[in-house]
Amino acid sequence: MLQEFKDFAMRGNVLDLAIGLVIGSAFTPIVDTLVNGIIMPPIGLLLGGADFTDLFMVLQAGDPAGPYASLIEATEAGAVTINYGLFINTVVTFIVVVFAMFLLVKAINRFYKEGSVSGKKN
Repeated sequence: MLQEFKDFAMRGNVLDLAIGLVIGSAFTPIVDTLVNGIIMPPIGLLLGGADFTDLFMVLQAGDPAGPYASLIEATEAGAVTINYGLFINTVVTFIVVVFAMFLLVKAINRFYKEGSVSGKKN
C-alpha cells in the first residue's frame, strides 16, 4: 500500500497539480489586490462613489439598530446582513483569474503549435 501511494504521489500529473496549487495560492493575493485596489475603485467611482465592499442589505438589525454606514459597523453591531458587494468583488476576482488562466493556456498552446516545447518544428 505504501508503494502504491508513492507511485501515485510521484506521477507527473499529481506533481503538476501540486505545483499549480502552490502557484495559484501565490497568485490569489496578486489578483485580490488588482481587483480591490485597481479595478473596483474606478468602477465604484463610475457608479457614484460606491465602495462594493460596503454594499449590503440588513436582514435583522443589531444593537444598536441601524442604519449602518459600513459593513464593518453593521457586523460590529451584530446585524445579520447579505453582503452582495463582497460577492461582486469575488465574481470580478474570479473573472480576472479565469481570464489570466485563459491567456496562459493560449500562450502554452501557441508554443506547442510552434514546436517550441517539444523541440520540433511542425
